[in-house]
Amino acid sequence: MLYFFLKYLHIIGAAVLFGTGAGIAFFMLLAHRTGNAAVIAAVARIVVIADFLFTATAVVAQPVTGMALVWHLGYPPGEDWIVLSILLYLLTGAFWLPVVWMQMEMRRLAAAAAEQGTPLPKRYHRLFRLWFAFGFPAFAAVLGIFWLMIARPVDIW
Repeated sequence: MLYFFLKYLHIIGAAVLFGTGAGIAFFMLLAHRTGNAAVIAAVARIVVIADFLFTATAVVAQPVTGMALVWHLGYPPGEDWIVLSILLYLLTGAFWLPVVWMQMEMRRLAAAAAEQGTPLPKRYHRLFRLWFAFGFPAFAAVLGIFWLMIARPVDIW
């Protein structure tokens, strides 16, 4: 019963990470495409809340449930697929943490532009391009982790 509980929590956490990330990317992109600072500020405000509420919770839950499953099932923690999963998870985090800061900064810049009735500043556009670019390696890493969790290949290196 413990195995199914841990696996359930781990799968839910993975779904929340991927789903929230995809949703945030979709809504931020659509808001950006409007060019409307007030819309961007409003969407970014919600996106930042979602990242802290859902993504951050899952970010903590995933390694806890993952290592609990490794321990419960008796896998050696040094198995290739486990090590690579952890490395990809760390890579994802290395892109996610700056993205959260970028979202907060884009929110601030868009809110200021909306309040002042001015166009979005160049800094906003630079941050958006960087935010957009950071999404690709992070999503690729998450997809790789999903594959590793399903396939559990023995010889990777």
